[in-house]
Amino acid sequence: MSAVTRPAERFNSAMNVGLQDYDPEIYDLVCKEQYRQYSGLELIASENFTSQAVMEANGTCLTNKYSEGLPGARYYGGNEYIDQVEELCRKRALEAFHLDAAEWGVNVQPYSGSTANFATLTALLQPQDRIMGLDLPSGGHLTHGYQTAKKKISSTSIYFQSMPYQVDPATGYIDYDRLEANAKLFRPKVLICGASAYPREWDYARLRKVADQHDAYLMMDMAHISGLVASRVAKDPFEFCDVVTTTTHKTLRGPRAGLIFFRRNSDLPRNHSLESRINQAVFPSCQGGPHNNTIAAVAVALKQVSTPEFVAYAQQVQANAARLAEALASYGYKLVTGGTDNHSVLWDLRPNKLTGSKIEKICELASITLNKNAVHGDVSAVSPGGVRLGTSALTSRSFQESDFDQVAGFLHRAVQIASQVQEQCGSRMIKDFIKALDGNEDVAALKRDVEAFATQFPMPGFDVTGLKPDTA
Repeated sequence: MSAVTRPAERFNSAMNVGLQDYDPEIYDLVCKEQYRQYSGLELIASENFTSQAVMEANGTCLTNKYSEGLPGARYYGGNEYIDQVEELCRKRALEAFHLDAAEWGVNVQPYSGSTANFATLTALLQPQDRIMGLDLPSGGHLTHGYQTAKKKISSTSIYFQSMPYQVDPATGYIDYDRLEANAKLFRPKVLICGASAYPREWDYARLRKVADQHDAYLMMDMAHISGLVASRVAKDPFEFCDVVTTTTHKTLRGPRAGLIFFRRNSDLPRNHSLESRINQAVFPSCQGGPHNNTIAAVAVALKQVSTPEFVAYAQQVQANAARLAEALASYGYKLVTGGTDNHSVLWDLRPNKLTGSKIEKICELASITLNKNAVHGDVSAVSPGGVRLGTSALTSRSFQESDFDQVAGFLHRAVQIASQVQEQCGSRMIKDFIKALDGNEDVAALKRDVEAFATQFPMPGFDVTGLKPDTA
């Protein structure tokens, strides 16, 4: 009997064909990105390399399922296993941060840290209520209410009234006295701590005191330092805060997503029904169905966080950052606050008459990835005076303190080349600088040295065998 082709097969011929065979263009780009990650030095403070198990979970059939609502109260059927995945993720999130389930709850559905922050403010505030967060040029995050004199940039500044606080221009540390004085005038309903580029610890007790003066919520966005908090390498914000948000990548080393932790069973009137308000704000107020495959991957990452190996990793991240700061300082460079307490180093290039955008570009050409970043006193986010460095990703590749001495040496060479090129081209315009870099042999030599060094180290998450550089 001859085989019968069922009608469905005519429409599904591509459904069981692998990526390499079905879409070689995308497959080729994925391979090129894998090689870029393996052969370069990843110093962006908000990035990390996650594990093979996390990536496998993120690529499962769980991506097929809709599950609007919460476990046990979904708007779709067929969620018996999805419910178990999400419950396990919530349990592991509380365990990872050493929290009592009777005192704290967590929503694991936010798509990102930004959506987690906006959902939190939606739960805590009415439109045009007042918030205070660290100003972006002082190291804060866009979602903490950033606006300029001419334009409201973040949705948090569009829908709420925002008055930022700043760092002391002389020291680079948060000016808590000025913060407290301004809070007395502004009277915020939410005081936000946490930052995108602040290399020091937070005075949670002082911030709690300021918030209590105005019966305000104290909200911590620990996105950058959550892995350090979980490992007790950094101070514990849960002791003082009403709500704590985080991303799940960065120092936590998971997939890209967000979490919202909230106090439950609090005696304070402002915290009554906090759990239901936050859950309602996440869905249906701010987003639709959760990404179940990512929630599973977050659960895997949180299991890894609750191990002695991860604690050792977090300790090494902090030690490596301190060593990187020391090494750069030994070359005479200026660092904001003079060093770091966490995973990040904020490097002020203004004394070298260079911008962060130029160093970002020359490093990118030399297989070093970092990002331009505003430092206090800057007036432009497009051409800021500094760069931000982080040690989380390279620590995931087994880098130790001595390895960061070598990294600092590469960065020093990049600055020397940048200064020479800027002087030779006779212009400080970024377009002229980039043009002058074309064919620069010093940059090519730096790239060769960087890649020879980087490829000595293991690469977590995927097999590098057979990967080749892009020679196009």
